Amino acid sequence: MKNTPVLLRGLVLATVVAVGAPTTTLAAAKAQLLIALPDYCNTPDGMCLMPDKSIIVSIPNFNDETKPPLLLRITPANQPEKFYDFPTPYPGLAKGVDRIAPMGIGFAPSGALYLADMQYMKDKNQKSRLWKFVLKGGKVDKMVLVASGFNVANGIAIHGGYCYVTESVLEEDSHPLTSAVLRFKLAEENVTLRTPLKDDPHIITTFKSYREDWRFGADGLEFDRKGNLFVGLFGDGVMHKITFNKDGSVKANEVFAKAPGKLINCDGMHRDAADNLYVADSAANAIQIIHPNGTIETLCENEDVADKRTGELDQPCEALVRGNEIIVSNMDWPFPKFKNTKYQLPATLSVIKLKK
Repeated sequence: MKNTPVLLRGLVLATVVAVGAPTTTLAAAKAQLLIALPDYCNTPDGMCLMPDKSIIVSIPNFNDETKPPLLLRITPANQPEKFYDFPTPYPGLAKGVDRIAPMGIGFAPSGALYLADMQYMKDKNQKSRLWKFVLKGGKVDKMVLVASGFNVANGIAIHGGYCYVTESVLEEDSHPLTSAVLRFKLAEENVTLRTPLKDDPHIITTFKSYREDWRFGADGLEFDRKGNLFVGLFGDGVMHKITFNKDGSVKANEVFAKAPGKLINCDGMHRDAADNLYVADSAANAIQIIHPNGTIETLCENEDVADKRTGELDQPCEALVRGNEIIVSNMDWPFPKFKNTKYQLPATLSVIKLKK
């Protein structure tokens, strides 16, 4: 995928293949408290690792919208500090929308940050966006609109000169639910996606989700070292593997791993140097490992949390690899049929320490 030329549209529907990936449970790893977030944070979501090993956390603050959204920086010494306060209203926002909803976030080799802005909870009519933050001296110099017209801009991955974004609800009334991945050149700005969204040429592949409990499809995404793209379907708990032709078009989209009753949700995820995927399983209060051969192991799991200061998982929404640690963002934004039944403060990040 490196130095890929201008891409042809390669829209490929997901091919379901027989997957019988064995599942096991590791000796229970324990989640510990990394940090209790300041009281101006109540709903952490996406995370990205910066070159200096600090972490940028997107904070949509869905649980208590009297607190404005922001980006938070966790220093290498695990201290929180405000990274960016969103202006309200922000120039360029669609009329009537005055609040950014920061979700997935990714760091590009250019030094810019890319952010998914999910407006779906307020307006389902293609109001979500993709933003770019140009950094200067380690701080945000300007915020640039990359694309508008998503339904649910959600997860982000940067690879080979492109920004990949999951669209969790491509067609609101579809049964089974359709979702997608869209791809943008890093130089693109001010793109208005087509209506209907399913006809937009930035879509490279789509998915079908069959469970009706949580009607969100494509969510977390990550590339392995070979340039294969992995995409998790949130509501179905199914991991897909997308391979590419030399021209960048999609070669295949296949189910890579699933374990009904064990892997419940596929939310935010990142890989380690050996291409193991660490996946936030939100409904199960768990972090799952999906190995390169498709086997699934439970790294950490706990029941509903009575006291978040213990550091136990509380509706984890992203698992980030930092050295021999898995940093977990606990969204704690209760959904029906989740282990997590109530929202409580403080908002937390957990850490699971791996054996060296």
